[in-house]
Amino acid sequence: MTLAEKILAAHTDKKKVSPGEFLNVRVDLILANDVTAPIAIREFRRTGVKRVFDPKKVVMVPDHFVPNKDIASAEQAKLMREFAREQGIIYFEVGQMGIEHVLLPEQGLVLPGDVVIGADSHSCTYGALGAFATGMGSTDIAAAMATGDIWIKVPPTIKLIYHGRPGKWVGGKDLILYTIGQIGVDGALYSAIEFTGEAIDTLSMDSRFTMANMAIEAGAKAGIFRVDDKTLDYVKPRAKRPYKVYEPDKDAEYANIIEYDVSRLEPQVALPHSPANTKPVSQIKNIEIDQVVIGSCTNGRLEDLKIAAQILKGRKVHPGVRCIIIPGSQQVYLDALIGGLIETFIKAGAVVSTPTCGPCLGGHMGVLADGERCISTTNRNFVGRMGSPKSKVYLANPAVAAASAIKGKIVSPEEI
Repeated sequence: MTLAEKILAAHTDKKKVSPGEFLNVRVDLILANDVTAPIAIREFRRTGVKRVFDPKKVVMVPDHFVPNKDIASAEQAKLMREFAREQGIIYFEVGQMGIEHVLLPEQGLVLPGDVVIGADSHSCTYGALGAFATGMGSTDIAAAMATGDIWIKVPPTIKLIYHGRPGKWVGGKDLILYTIGQIGVDGALYSAIEFTGEAIDTLSMDSRFTMANMAIEAGAKAGIFRVDDKTLDYVKPRAKRPYKVYEPDKDAEYANIIEYDVSRLEPQVALPHSPANTKPVSQIKNIEIDQVVIGSCTNGRLEDLKIAAQILKGRKVHPGVRCIIIPGSQQVYLDALIGGLIETFIKAGAVVSTPTCGPCLGGHMGVLADGERCISTTNRNFVGRMGSPKSKVYLANPAVAAASAIKGKIVSPEEI
């Protein structure tokens, strides 16, 4: 069995599972946010079940429109807050919270070998920890809150092998953008991706979270990394319960095996309006920008902010550019503050926000007007994703975003 199949089998009464098979799977953690939780709560009420199956396994995080931007978002958060108090589930309020997919691993709530479902498509982020994690609809979340299990079809697994050592300024964001550019937004449709190879071994945990996060942008059901010493170094100080590490079998059957040599890979940029519309940064000429966003569940971790600060230190954001920096959690914010990164950003002329998804989904804290261009470390650049349908979003890593903020146009960090 593959890594995904091993984890799913362990959460059923079966010794072996195969792609295409339908299973009832026990879950270790259920997640919802301020966009999706209210629907799940209403559907949970309709079941007639009075209590969630296990309050220690249900987490709610308001992060999309927080601090609340209007009356509607305040009502959504209020509904979540009251349900969380009533049920005694795990809940993070403004001031303690963060972007859900940064916060949960940081807090030790997701561990290797877990099955995690979230009412958010980027729940696949947790695959970086060797968990099977996937997004589901709010009604599925409601059923899981009531029963503790889910109904799922076992996905086939695609194995991606990355050879070589990535160069300077090239991280997980570039590897996953390059991959999506190669296989397309439906290249891994309803499949689990198993990320492996020498290049993967060299990546930091923050870069692995980035890659797993964007597995969904290739259509994948999950994106999973094997657990190694880096994973265990991250997990051990955070874990508050037992966990189990799974390994794929040597004779596991894969739907496809794709190999890449990334030793000469440049930083990648996804042009509008698809994460698959990628080009090396050196091929992008004279595209002026109005806004830069550095943050999100994709690239809002401490390593990302350190890279941005390295480029922005002692320099100024271009006068025609708004540079918005959003730490992924309160802990990331605090670490950045203690490390002097926030001072660097403010002296450079950037603005630093409380943790929120905000501009990524065109919510608030940086919505785009007609004709504006933004380079962002977020995960999607569909039409109207960050505001006006006539705006354009370019996706890149934090180094490219920070360099572009200084130059006022999309450039390689090598130019700074």
